[in-house]
This record gives sequence, structure tokens and C-alpha cells, in this order.
Amino acid sequence: MNCDFKELAQLYQNTLLNNVIPFWEQNSIDWEHGGYFTCLDRAGKVYDTDKFIWLQNRQVWTFSMLYNRVEQRSEWLKIAGHGANFLAEHGRDLQGNWYFSLDRAGQPLTEPYNIFSDCFAAMAFSQFALADGESWAKDVALQAYQNVLRRKDDPKGRYNKTYPGTRSLKSLAVPMILANLTLEVAWLLPDAELDRVLDLTVAEVMNDFLDKKSGLMYENVAPDGSHVDCFEGRSINPGHGIEAMWFIMDIANRRQDTATIGRAVDTVLNILDFAWDNEYGGIYYFMDADGHPPQQLEWNQKLWWVHVETLVALSMGFRLTGRAACWDWYQKVHEYTWKHFADPEGGEWFGYLDRQGQVLLDLKGGKWKGCFHVPRALLMCWQEFEALAIGRESD
Repeated sequence: MNCDFKELAQLYQNTLLNNVIPFWEQNSIDWEHGGYFTCLDRAGKVYDTDKFIWLQNRQVWTFSMLYNRVEQRSEWLKIAGHGANFLAEHGRDLQGNWYFSLDRAGQPLTEPYNIFSDCFAAMAFSQFALADGESWAKDVALQAYQNVLRRKDDPKGRYNKTYPGTRSLKSLAVPMILANLTLEVAWLLPDAELDRVLDLTVAEVMNDFLDKKSGLMYENVAPDGSHVDCFEGRSINPGHGIEAMWFIMDIANRRQDTATIGRAVDTVLNILDFAWDNEYGGIYYFMDADGHPPQQLEWNQKLWWVHVETLVALSMGFRLTGRAACWDWYQKVHEYTWKHFADPEGGEWFGYLDRQGQVLLDLKGGKWKGCFHVPRALLMCWQEFEALAIGRESD
């Protein structure tokens, strides 16, 4: 693959606007009951009608984001509003906590057992409020964001199954998503609060979860940032670590903090050196930091979100630093990802491959895969390569 940035930008743009987004527009909207269907087979046929709050909110975010950042198409705003109205009516309990899942008509199925539903609600309604200008959507976004801040140190609350006082661990998922979420709602926050939360999340990710010796991002550490020798304490989730690093790069770039950008790029490259499958290609789903058998039986599967988030991190890292290692890795990951996950026949992308790279499940959406990681990555890579192409022309 050559270094034609303009051609790459056009590839990502065309795939986003003419393949992936039309798939969700045509197949996922529940015009009868509200919200979206996310359980779609290869051809886009609905195979389950339950509605998962993460994915409902993520789809509101996606269509609002497209309206705000790509083109103000009325149909995109209509689809975003269709989901936002459904969620505003059905998505929360009486205390304002967001459920995990609903049935098709909006009746709750699963209690609000962690804060990630609230995280994606804050993202969704912030982006929708920008698109639609509705003050009520701003209120929903801020309420969800304050829920996250209030519960971040105990994200599962009474649903936590861990016995108290024996092995306390904190998860990378909380500060990494809070870092990205805070940028998403930045326009709604006072400058002092914005800076305070960003300072805390960046410091926690880069000091507590980033291991200085190995250069790897650990998934769980003790509250003081030390390692705990157990399954959870040795767990490396390569996709999480890499995604967290482009969140950190994004924040650092806004602050012109080149040192933090450099550390984040180093970490992405370290994770790839550690987690790339040298025999079959692709990035492992889970690994054990010390080389022991991972507890997750799906550890050697290859997942869509891991690879597309890596494309974002590498293209961003290359644009910000110009490092040859970013470009070399980008080419390798691009070749694997586009060859194995993109579906030229059915539209959209596959989500789950076995270790050898064969399609394990040919669904396009389910309980965890929806209209989010693929379109977000396509848009971001389009923008990264467009910026690189413009930069080359101006040299």
C-alpha cells in the first residue's frame, strides 16, 4: 500500500457515507416503537428486538455527530431525534440511572448495574443537543455526566459482586471513557471543571495504568496503581489500551502537550509489539501480562472494534508525530482489517473472527456491536488522512 493520503481519505469517506451509514439507515430504525434495532444479521434482517442502552445511545451519538461534523442532512437529525426521544422516555429509572437493556416497547429488562450506560447517554444527548438545539437534551446530558462523576469511584455500586475489603481493583475503562466523555461534553462545562476532570483522568491513565517497565497498559490495578498478581490484575486488553491512547493524544494535542503525545504513541507501539499475532495476523482480544493462560476463553479472537480503534490511533499518531513506526504499523493493521472485517457483499463490517481470521459470527449487530465503532473510526481516519493530504500539499 502506498502513501497516497488523499486516496485513503476517499476510501474512508466513501465507505462511511455509501456503505456503513446506509446499512443502519435502512435496517435499524424501529419506526413503530421508537429507538433502534441493533441485532442485525449479515443482510440486515432483525433477529432480536431487545434494545441495549449502550447501543441505543451510541447510535443517537453517531447520527447527531454526522449531522454536526459532516453535513446537516435532515434525515440524520430525524434518526438521531427518533432515538433520543425514545431514550428520554424509557431509558432511566426514577433516580435517573440508565438501564442496561429494554424490551422493544421500552420496558426495562436489566437494571442500571454500572455507569457505562450513563456515559454513553451523556455523549449522545450532548451531541444531539448541539445538533437540535434543545435545552432539554442539554439537561439530560449534564444529568448523565454528573451521574458518572458521582459514581466513578464505585461504578457498579450495589451490583458489585466483589467481596468488600479483600482485593480492591480499579478498571482502566472508567478513567479512559471519562477522558473522552469530558471532551464530548466540554461545551456544556465551565472551563475550571473541564480542566480539573481532564487533568485527573490523564494523570490516572498515564501514571496508574501505564506500566513504566513494560510500557503496557494494564486493565486493572490496585487503587494506588500497583499491580496485583491474579487473573484480573495481569489482564491486558490491547484494544482498550490503544483506544485510551488516542483519547489521550486528542486531549494532549488540544493542550499542545507534545511530551504526552509521544508517551501515548510509544504505548500504542508497545501494545502492538506485545499483542500482534505473528502467526495469523491481527490483534489478540485479551492477553496475560506475564504470559500465563488468560481467564477469558475468547482471548484469541479478533474483534472489529480493537482493529478499527487501532487504525484511528495509528493514523492520529502518525499525523501528530510523523514517526515511521506509526506508518509501518498502520499499513500492517490496515491490510488485515480491510481484508477480514469489511463485507463488500452484505454491507457494513463483520465483528467477530477466529484466531485464523475466519468469520466466526456473520452478524452486523448484536448485544455489543452497533452503529458506533466502525462509523466513528471511518470518519476519524477520513479526517486524519485528509489533514495529512492537505499538509503534504502545503509543504
